[in-house]
Amino acid sequence: MSASASILLVDDDQHLADSMAQWLREMSYYIETVGTLAAAKAALKKQNYDLLITDLRLGADDGFDLIGYTKKQHPDTSVLVITGYATPDTAVQAVRAGAFDLLTKPLIDDELTLAIERAVEQRKIAQENETLRLQLDRRSGMENILSHDYRMLKVFDVIDSVADARASVLITGENGTGKSMIARAIHARSSRRNGPFVEVACGALPDTLLESELFGHVSGAFTGANHDKPGKFDMADGGTLFLDEIATATPAMQVKLLRVLQEFKFEPLGGNETHSVDARVILATNEDLTGAVTSGAFRQDLYYRINVVNIVLPPLRERPGDVTLLVDHFLTEAAESCGREIEGFDREAITALQSYSWPGNVRQLENIVERAVLLGRGPVLTVEDLPPEVTGRTSDVVFASPATNPTNRVNHTIGQVDGKTLREALEAPEREIILQSLRSHHWNRAATADALDINRTTLYKKMKRLGLDDPRLQYAN
Repeated sequence: MSASASILLVDDDQHLADSMAQWLREMSYYIETVGTLAAAKAALKKQNYDLLITDLRLGADDGFDLIGYTKKQHPDTSVLVITGYATPDTAVQAVRAGAFDLLTKPLIDDELTLAIERAVEQRKIAQENETLRLQLDRRSGMENILSHDYRMLKVFDVIDSVADARASVLITGENGTGKSMIARAIHARSSRRNGPFVEVACGALPDTLLESELFGHVSGAFTGANHDKPGKFDMADGGTLFLDEIATATPAMQVKLLRVLQEFKFEPLGGNETHSVDARVILATNEDLTGAVTSGAFRQDLYYRINVVNIVLPPLRERPGDVTLLVDHFLTEAAESCGREIEGFDREAITALQSYSWPGNVRQLENIVERAVLLGRGPVLTVEDLPPEVTGRTSDVVFASPATNPTNRVNHTIGQVDGKTLREALEAPEREIILQSLRSHHWNRAATADALDINRTTLYKKMKRLGLDDPRLQYAN
């Protein structure tokens, strides 16, 4: 029992109210009594009580109205109903309205005492649950963003500060530093968290496709556009739109983006109807936009529009103290995913991981840890389980090429295949596989990505690198 609990007692029978109030005060409860619905509402406006005890008949007023008002103003306040006219239907109606319990007059002291104690305890549990929910909300979106570095801790503070603002946020950092995760964390901690989070990799799409992707298109906008299609801005309405690699936007696209970021209005490709959107826009780049502005490659007015809040993510090589923290995290995740019992890396392997420069940053570290867990030969991982670029060692393994040309060999020390780099040698078959899959799925990129078991952003980048353009993306004459 909470001896400091506050109770609002509402009953039009003044004698009964005074008697009950005196009895409860002797039990060290704080009691305030009123006799009408209006007086009860006035009291609830001034104070949030732990418990409301009310009769269902308040003269000409209805106690159900008071229950509804209380639950609207103070959802966590417990409500105890007392009445001399209880029926099964009345009890059900009271519980549905939000009452914790219903007692019938004349009241029995022990029954009333137990009901009050249970109602106050329910309020306490509700408050504890709300505190826990708020604590979880404060961590929402940040579960996998780990750092002890003071610069990253400042980033976390900025995320909290700007989460609920509508102002644009520009995230700057090298590839693999976690720009997408930061954008998702801002969204998850904002009042828009229940709305959509829509991500677009601007650099992975040609200009014509990017315009259709962002703003949508109407039927007939270009060859193959057989129906209207909503754009990412439409899809992000009520939520957050994340535009990655914004520095790759062409001058023409920059003009269109400037307008929508100023007015939050746009027209779909090939259409005249203006769409309005309510979306928070977060942008990211791995380039120096100030230099791009100086050179004229990026519009100055657009830069000022998007650079309201700039979050700069330091590369992993500048925060070596985070390496072991991240290694432990990725190791646990990878081991659970693979179903392996891994104790960790030995001292020599940890030293190698800490000494490496990590050009691919956190993403590269995650991939290398996952690789070690998959290929490791024992519960303790060693430098032998790390790739040569991390350890500084070279591999002497030589693989025979297909039997059709047995003289061809791949020497991993020099990374050459008949005078070509491994990447160059693999481009032709990779291009053919992707092209066949695109054709078989009628150039549906989502279906193609699913069939190839890669995400759409990766597919877009591969299409761009390999020169695979959608033949339908020709404007209708």
